[in-house]
Amino acid sequence: MINPAAASASVGDELPPLNVRITRKDLIKYAGAALDFNPIHWNEKLAREVGLPDVIAHGMLTMALGGRLVTDWLGDPACIVEYGVRFTRPVIVPNDDLGALVELTGKIGARRDDGTLRIDITARFDGRTVLGKATAFVRVR
Repeated sequence: MINPAAASASVGDELPPLNVRITRKDLIKYAGAALDFNPIHWNEKLAREVGLPDVIAHGMLTMALGGRLVTDWLGDPACIVEYGVRFTRPVIVPNDDLGALVELTGKIGARRDDGTLRIDITARFDGRTVLGKATAFVRVR
């Protein structure tokens, strides 16, 4: 069922923010689910050898968090008709219990004649944007 707030949303309305901590344990679980065992996501030595500051989160995991922001608000993930992002900066995941904090926000950027909404998503880590042109189109009617 669609969230009533989504069904009556207007251009400029903001989605409830979502803050997610990504830990090394989360990277292991994601790697197993996605079958993405690239060592830059778990091996500090190799990550540094290829020029990264440390182990980084999977880009697709970060993208999924943007999708979660939208689906949490919608109440029905089947309402998403299109979703895309550009990866602009990595999320560096320290080897501690706190992990990396990813802060996500969203705003209704446009409403089409067919009722489809464009949601502009911002994902930040360490105060900097990590996803560019993150946009979801959702059908709420």
